[in-house]
Amino acid sequence: MKKNILYSILLVAFFSTYAQSKKEVLMTVDGTPIYTKEFVSVYNKNLDLVQDESQKTVDGYLDLFVDYKLKVAVAYDQKLNENPTYLKEYKKYRDQLSRNYLYETKVAEDLAVEAYERSQEDINANHILIRVGYDAVPQDTLVAYNKIKQAYDSAKAGEDFVKLVQEYSEEPGAKEREGALGWFTAFSMVYPFESMAYKTPAGEVSEIVRTSFGYHIIRVNKRRESSAEITVSHIMISDKNKEQTFNPEERINELYQLTQQGSDFAELAKQFSDDKGSGRFGGKLKRFSKGQLRSDKFEEAAYSLQNAGDISKPVKSSFGWHIIRLEEKHPKLSYQEQQPDIISKVQKGGRMKVVSATVNKKIKDTYGFKDTDYLPFFESWMEKDSLLQKKWKYKLLTHSQNNVLFTIGDTAIYYDVFAKYMEGRQKSVRSVNTVSAMVQAMYDEFETQQLKEYFMAQLEIENEEYAGVINEYRDGLLIFDVMKKNVWDKAKLDTIGLEKHYQKMGANFKWKERIDAAIFSGTNKIDVEKAQQLLKDDKTPKEVKETLNDKDNVRVLLSEGLFEKGTREVPSNVVFEAGVSAIENFNDRFYVLKINEVIPPRLKTYDDVKGRVISDYQDFIEEEWMQSLRDTYDVKINKKALKKVKKQLK
Repeated sequence: MKKNILYSILLVAFFSTYAQSKKEVLMTVDGTPIYTKEFVSVYNKNLDLVQDESQKTVDGYLDLFVDYKLKVAVAYDQKLNENPTYLKEYKKYRDQLSRNYLYETKVAEDLAVEAYERSQEDINANHILIRVGYDAVPQDTLVAYNKIKQAYDSAKAGEDFVKLVQEYSEEPGAKEREGALGWFTAFSMVYPFESMAYKTPAGEVSEIVRTSFGYHIIRVNKRRESSAEITVSHIMISDKNKEQTFNPEERINELYQLTQQGSDFAELAKQFSDDKGSGRFGGKLKRFSKGQLRSDKFEEAAYSLQNAGDISKPVKSSFGWHIIRLEEKHPKLSYQEQQPDIISKVQKGGRMKVVSATVNKKIKDTYGFKDTDYLPFFESWMEKDSLLQKKWKYKLLTHSQNNVLFTIGDTAIYYDVFAKYMEGRQKSVRSVNTVSAMVQAMYDEFETQQLKEYFMAQLEIENEEYAGVINEYRDGLLIFDVMKKNVWDKAKLDTIGLEKHYQKMGANFKWKERIDAAIFSGTNKIDVEKAQQLLKDDKTPKEVKETLNDKDNVRVLLSEGLFEKGTREVPSNVVFEAGVSAIENFNDRFYVLKINEVIPPRLKTYDDVKGRVISDYQDFIEEEWMQSLRDTYDVKINKKALKKVKKQLK
């Protein structure tokens, strides 16, 4: 979808909620006032982002601002603010924004620092697990605890830990693996387990720790400094391109041989790598450390390289074939450099339970909180079997049954609200064995949700900055939805209109001159001259390649197919005419072409340019739609206020 830069500009810094008193009205849209302070703020923040010079004047920018307000107005008129998808997205944005105000950021940062410090070290350990869920009945929990306590006492007394694993551990495959976990670091294990492991010195056995899996004891075998990041370049040949006219493994071996013969790695990457993103930069990838890439084989090959400039032999990954060159071994990143990534992991993992507990306490302390002993009622009132099977249906509570569940500030939350929540939530909750455990799990979630809802409602009343930003999100999402409905989807679904637009704008959708050809290239002019002579002798491209290349030497590379003038495969100075071309020097390589056919410029088929046609047609529809909005909505500009704005911004 092609979007006018206006949307990005105004969504980045659009604050539209202001205390309406003490502000001068700049304009109205169907009677709704828009204030000068709002316009001035947006203008000052976004002026440098405007590309069209004519829109950098106050009058020019005001036109953009009016268009934005018209789109918001029509979104509300079309009730897009009631769309479930919109409401879901808005809630997601609001929850993310509120973290700064909910104290989540401070707590998350503390945990992020802890994680960073732990990540400087890898741990190698074995463990014993006695399985018991958090939902287990007290008797089962006690049995599990007594069992892990026996193993713990024996380990502390010096008994062989591996033998204790084989005797006690209930982890699947524990006896075969001897409880070995290998090397791990921060975020590799559930948080309580990780914390206990990092508290335990090498060569010692940890205290007992409980996780969602059960009770554990951990023997920390070794600690080592974690690996630093490296930068590599690579040349990739995909093995998933059905249009290839060569064998991917054969091609990567040819390219590897060329690197060993002295060909420039970066130039080969630019010319031949199927990873176009890195190929433009000579194959260079962003720096990474072990575990960050989705390819163990690639990482293993990359980390086996010792010195800058070392090149790996061809290695196969899930993406295709690679040859890898080590560019640099980096010192470890500082916390500040890694902070965004670590914070993101904290907010997604088990550490969020710590964050939530801390935030909930803060809200309760700030506004006042009082709960009740709700569990006995729900245990007796709910049908046990239907709830545990996640098929429970809410039934109306009588007035006498509908007691207060808890109060936060001046707001009381009643049993019926929680009961309705449980009906909708039950299927998504982790399976447990008892009604009390299931109700408790849903209550914890419900309480957290209600505390945050109350806090955010208060915040929008108390904090002007937050209110402004949250309104920005509302309008931004509505703008996207209104454009999708009235422009983007409309254009894509209007097949007749698209076809007419394609016919009308056909001159903009043309192929350049193309050739059906076989292209030979090499670093040695003599080899390419031999290829030229063999082609003149009516040898097929395949025969030429087999004649000049052998197992130990790749003298020429062959590419066959249709090539458009100006593409990277075709030397810029080659003459497009049928037959065997002259030798051309291009990008420090020599080329000869066997041109079978020269295809003149022609109109591309609709399928060839469908994406561009849709994009152009969307622009056309948007222009007409915006004109209709201007004709429909009553926009009045306060000329006196506008004059003041111009003077202020002069």
